[in-house]
Amino acid sequence: MLGLRNLVIALVFVLIAPAGWAGNQNIELMDDRGVTLRLSSVAARPAAISTFGADVSLALGVKPVAVTDYGLQGVPDYLASQLADVQGLGPRHQPNLEVLSEVAPDLVIAIRRYTEKDGSHIESIAPLLALDLITLQDSLRAVEVTGRALGAQEKAEALNVEFLKRIETLAAHEVGRSGKTIALLTSGSETPFIYYDHFLPTALLERLGFDNVGGEPPNPEHGIPLGYRISLEALLELNPDTILLLPTSRQRAFTMNPIWPYLKAVRDERVFEVPHYWKEGAGPIARDRILGDIERLLLPHPESVVGE
Repeated sequence: MLGLRNLVIALVFVLIAPAGWAGNQNIELMDDRGVTLRLSSVAARPAAISTFGADVSLALGVKPVAVTDYGLQGVPDYLASQLADVQGLGPRHQPNLEVLSEVAPDLVIAIRRYTEKDGSHIESIAPLLALDLITLQDSLRAVEVTGRALGAQEKAEALNVEFLKRIETLAAHEVGRSGKTIALLTSGSETPFIYYDHFLPTALLERLGFDNVGGEPPNPEHGIPLGYRISLEALLELNPDTILLLPTSRQRAFTMNPIWPYLKAVRDERVFEVPHYWKEGAGPIARDRILGDIERLLLPHPESVVGE
């Protein structure tokens, strides 16, 4: 797993050298837009237009002053108890910027693709740290750069190192997994959406010895698209050993397709629903939970596996 070790080393080259506390104590950061942020001091009142922002802030010991949610599904369950008294901003794709202004954050930690249209407005309220948060590399970089913004660089780096070590430990025990095919699906429509290899959860599955049938992305340097619509006929041709389903607020129409029962994963009762944080798993808490789910559901612990 040399590539995993190289990921940490690579972070040195993709991040601007930290200004730290030298001179006038400004902190200089670059986000995933290529924009340089200059903070006069560490951020103590971050707001999150992303689950990641809330996740990483809490993991680094800083409670956010405002957070977005998943619309009707609310704040993610795994963070809800720690965010009970935190101001809500509404859904991440349409945050309430008036409320954001009222809480007066000193930093906004956001998903880049959800804030492009409102970026200038957000920046009039507070410095905007816009992050891609799609790949494993995105996660490692985002945790480190946010750690510097929050004055917790050493803790952020330690979280990354511990996470990579955990991947290595799990990957070292590949007995019974090599060659096992898997698909990560979402959507409540008649045609499911399947994720490419570069999406963080599928990338973790690949590193742990599974073969994601979604395949490689056509434009890996851009991150988007995350995957593609796939017909049940095409999914049957790929016929994965295991299917993972992201949660949806609607009944999954594609599971009513007459082809569905003929899929190997369905016949073998290897279809599992995974929690909502798999959709946005770049935060230190979420990505650890994803590894825990993989270990519980897919690694050889028959007594702990619960199917759909």
